[in-house]
Amino acid sequence: LAYGLMRFLIAQKEEPPVRRSLESRRYVRVEPVKYSSISSSIAETGRLSSIAEIDIVAEASGKIESGQVSLKKGASFSKGDVLFVVYPDEAILSLKAMKSQYQNTLANIIPDLVIDFPEAEEGFGQFFSSINVDKPLPPMPEIEDNTLKIFLASRNVISEHYSIQSAELQLKRRTVRAPFNGTYKDVYMELGAYTNTGGRVARAIQTDHLELEVPLQRSDAVWVNQGDAVSVISEDGKKSWKGQVLRKSQFIDENTQRQTIFISIPNNHKQPLLAGEYFVAHFPLRPIEGVMEIPRNSVFNSNEVFIARSGRLAKEQINIVKVNESTLIFNGLPEGDSVVLQQLINVSEGTLIQTDKDAQQMGPGRPGGPPQGAPAGQAAKGEDKKEGSEKKSKRK
Repeated sequence: LAYGLMRFLIAQKEEPPVRRSLESRRYVRVEPVKYSSISSSIAETGRLSSIAEIDIVAEASGKIESGQVSLKKGASFSKGDVLFVVYPDEAILSLKAMKSQYQNTLANIIPDLVIDFPEAEEGFGQFFSSINVDKPLPPMPEIEDNTLKIFLASRNVISEHYSIQSAELQLKRRTVRAPFNGTYKDVYMELGAYTNTGGRVARAIQTDHLELEVPLQRSDAVWVNQGDAVSVISEDGKKSWKGQVLRKSQFIDENTQRQTIFISIPNNHKQPLLAGEYFVAHFPLRPIEGVMEIPRNSVFNSNEVFIARSGRLAKEQINIVKVNESTLIFNGLPEGDSVVLQQLINVSEGTLIQTDKDAQQMGPGRPGGPPQGAPAGQAAKGEDKKEGSEKKSKRK
């Protein structure tokens, strides 16, 4: 009986009303798609380096002797200065002996020239008189007669002449001169040290012409052309210089995955620039037609954005033209579409939304709009609280 009564009472209990689930709505910021001309600039940090950095080597063997410039790291020099000399005394004496022997050879053939080649006697006589063992060898008279040429060759006159010229060149190479205005970056040998032919003595860099090496993303490097004027600014922003794009590397650095732009900067200012310094290069503004600019964080999956369509989210692909530090420039959407300008998390296509444009049209305090005195950006929070209070009242 008790069991039957319990079943009867249970059957008389009313079924609880089924609550209809409420679909939450996201508040988003949007902007109508409208294309225009946008001037975009590129700014990137680069390191200053010399346009010429070379190893200075000895072209002869011997002891290193001093020149006009101290052979020390950091010492500066001008183009043409004697940097150092490789012990020349022995080579000088050997060259003088060769010239003296050559004079003896000429003295032996002049009597034969008077008899057999009288037309050449005057020229070779003057040539003999002009030879000075302390001065460079004068040029040999021109030889047009083939018979005369055979005669001189048989007496070793021609071969000895070229041997002396070679010895003079070797002696000249013992004096090492500066190829440009620069400074020693490293010094490998000291004065008094012995060097072999080809030995590295020092490393030097040119200081009057420098270039700024600026690594750019390949997408940015496309907008830079050779010959472009560039504004170069110090990292503290207090000083600026004018430069010009000298060249673009035709490869991508495997470590940085960037393309290097080289900017020429003349170093003729009151305060000289120094290799190794870092500067910011501002490349010229270039207008891009038929594009729009949006925040970078509003793009996902590389080239997709959300748009507001009939109160819900929809995904669309865009064509990215240029990427900036915090924004990007794109096209590819129909004008008039409302593109979302913020990063959305845990949403999908079809999510119910309310845009800031809709909230502004409704006005504060109106149904569906933001509360009176509250910013439009807080509309979604207010709606969530309202929905929560409605749920509590229904439970009661």
